[in-house]
Amino acid sequence: MTAKSLSAALLLAGLCCGPALAFDAARPLQPIASLSVSRYMGTWYEIAKFPNDFQKKCVGDTSASYTLRDDGRVDVVNRCRTADGKTDAAEGVARQLGAATSPRLKVRFAPAILSFIPMVWGDYWVIDLDEQYQLSAVSEPKREFLWILSRTRQVDPAAYEALLARLSSQGLDVSKLVRTPQTQAAQ
Repeated sequence: MTAKSLSAALLLAGLCCGPALAFDAARPLQPIASLSVSRYMGTWYEIAKFPNDFQKKCVGDTSASYTLRDDGRVDVVNRCRTADGKTDAAEGVARQLGAATSPRLKVRFAPAILSFIPMVWGDYWVIDLDEQYQLSAVSEPKREFLWILSRTRQVDPAAYEALLARLSSQGLDVSKLVRTPQTQAAQ
């Protein structure tokens, strides 16, 4: 490819992709209007996610269990099945940011002694949630991570597709989602 054709290709890519990039920068990710933390507690099954390094050993049956603590924080236990058939678990804690109905949380899986370090806390924003608290989507401001969670191991295909459309309208690249195998044998 010549320098001239490379420049033309880059210009064309900028014209095609520029509006999409501007959309993300101009329109910040929007969490839901309010969250009832007590209703959100319990077990959620991972239906799909953006691939990430900290879950690379997980091959299926991924779930998250949330338990409200007396101090208002949330105990988090993430579990998944590994390739050797064992269950891997990670325990953490989450705290709500802002008002009691804020859908913005911070979660930490590092030891409590490190909790004073801001970078050990990750954003956990509930960006989509049905009225019955059965199907949820969680991301963070940079849109690098996305999880689709359900109270059941399987989701109605129409509800899933409708959720994907809403997530796309928020500037998330749903083509990056990888479905998570869920089996009835999982605990």
